[in-house]
Order: sequence, then structure tokens, then C-alpha cells
Amino acid sequence: MKKVLGLGNALTDILLQVSERDLAELALPKGSMNLIDIKTAMEIQNRFISVRKTMVAGGSASNTIAAIAALGGKAAFIGKLGNDEVGEFYRNDLEKNGVQTLILPSTLMSGCCTVLITPDGERTFCTYLGASADLEPSDIHHETFVGYDIFHIEGYMLQNHALIEKALRLAKEMGLYVSLDLASYNVVAENHDFLSDLIEKYVDIVFANEDESYAYTHLPPRESVAKISKQCDIAIVKVGKKGSYVQRGDEVYHIGAITSKCLDSTGAGDLYAAGFLHGLSESFDIRRCAEIGTLAAGRVVEIVGTKLPNETWDEIRRLTALYRGFSSLLFSE
Repeated sequence: MKKVLGLGNALTDILLQVSERDLAELALPKGSMNLIDIKTAMEIQNRFISVRKTMVAGGSASNTIAAIAALGGKAAFIGKLGNDEVGEFYRNDLEKNGVQTLILPSTLMSGCCTVLITPDGERTFCTYLGASADLEPSDIHHETFVGYDIFHIEGYMLQNHALIEKALRLAKEMGLYVSLDLASYNVVAENHDFLSDLIEKYVDIVFANEDESYAYTHLPPRESVAKISKQCDIAIVKVGKKGSYVQRGDEVYHIGAITSKCLDSTGAGDLYAAGFLHGLSESFDIRRCAEIGTLAAGRVVEIVGTKLPNETWDEIRRLTALYRGFSSLLFSE
């Protein structure tokens, strides 16, 4: 089994269920990722002080790595945390889920992400990066990648051009297979040319949802996955209830979605990536990898947050061990 190393923003997610009106009054585009300062973070939390909150260790790459560990994979995570209660909670949460933590210290407060979930399950991110933004290129060395086979990084790291480029370059120099999740359509749009250059030079597998792929290629999903696949080894475009498209060279699949009642779409893309990368770590073909990713994503939207109960992971692990043909029983084309 191959080992997966993830790098990303170490953020504790604070999940809140809100109304469409709340988003409008806060002037937040639904489904977007918004970088905020600590003052704005406190204002948002005070606005919803009476709303029930769920707190979990989050961040896109961290979610993916934790899910790989839950699937039985070997996974580690690099991030930065402050010396505070939130940082201690974050580290403990990852470790209890079987993740090897390669956490670096910072003098800043630990970062957090307030996730505003509307009744349709869509989520809008308000991110105070804090210590997570304290990661610097000097923190990453060739030795960082020793002992790992796959390197996964979140697109939110595109905000730090020097860091992400060094991390991807060193990972490739050390022979790792490099995976990038595009993360958010507005991040893609703001960093388009730089992102395209990174993918051409260093990236083997690209994960995108429909909005992110459109921001990158200005094409509908089927054409978008074909275009992205010309820049890398494997391209994936997820289309929500319509499933996903996966392409490697001339090998193309449409994987239907599983039937789910969407309560909260937070983490769906992260868990899709986890299932896919875990499949790759087991040397499965790309169709089966996509099926595992689809199954994990379909289960996580049925809960609030990204932490599936043990019995659900047991189900996913059991199905993963079965013959590839289980797709005919679970997936709707």
C-alpha cells in the first residue's frame, strides 16, 4: 500500500446552519470561499451566537487525509497550528482518526473556518487563516517527502505562490505522484495563469467540481475534463447529483451518483478525493477509484460536517473490498 502525504491549511471548522437571508445580509456569495480577518470572524460568530455549532478539525487536505486513514490507508498531514486550545483540539482530532501529524508550531492563533450552511446544503466558507497562513517555503524540504508515494495539496494554498510551487516541485523531484484539488471557483479565477503553469509542470491528478472546472476552462463538464486531462495524467470533474467524469488519456468514464439526502455538502469533494487516492494507493483502476470516491462523498452529504460514524466507514470499507461490479448496485447513470 502506498503512503499519502497531505499539505494544507490546518483549520478547525465551525459549522453553522443559516438562512439565505443571512448570506445576503453578510454580502457573501453562496458557495464561495472568503478570507477574513479575526475581527470579521468574531463578528460572524457573534451574529450566530445562539445557533447550534459543530466543531471539527477541518481544512480541505486535512479532511482528505483523515478520510484516507479511516479507509485503512497510511496517511500523514503537514500544517501549522498555534499554541492554543483550538490547536490542541485539532491535533488530537487528527491523531485519534489515525493520521500521522507533522504539525509545525506558530506564534499566531490557530486558524478556523466558519462554514455557513444554507437549507439546500450549499456551504459558504469564511476563513480566518491564522497560524495556517504562517507556513513558509522554508518549512518544506526534500526530506519532507521521504517515505511517501502520493502528495496531495489543496488549491487554497494557491494564495501563497512561493509555498505551493516549492512544495509541488520538491514532491516531483522526490518521485511522488502529485494530486491537486482546485478547492474553490473564485480561487481558480484569481490565480488562473499561475495555476495552469503549475498543473503543466508538476501535477499528475486534478480534482475539480463543475464550477471550478468552468472557471479554469470555460467549458461544460465533459469538455472540461477532456481539456484538463491533456495537462496531467488524470482529470476528475464532479457534477454533484449527476456524478463525475474521470479521464486518463483516451480512457473516459462517467460515474453516476449514489442516492443521498443532502443535508450538508461540506467535505463532499474532500472525501471524493480521499476515496480516489486510497484506490490509487491500492493500485485499483481509475473507474474503481472513482466509485470509492463517489461512495464516500455520497455518505458525507447525509450528515452535518465531515466526520462519518464508524459504522459508515465499516460499510464503505466492506464495499471497497468487493469486486468492481458493485457499481451496478449503487450508482445511477
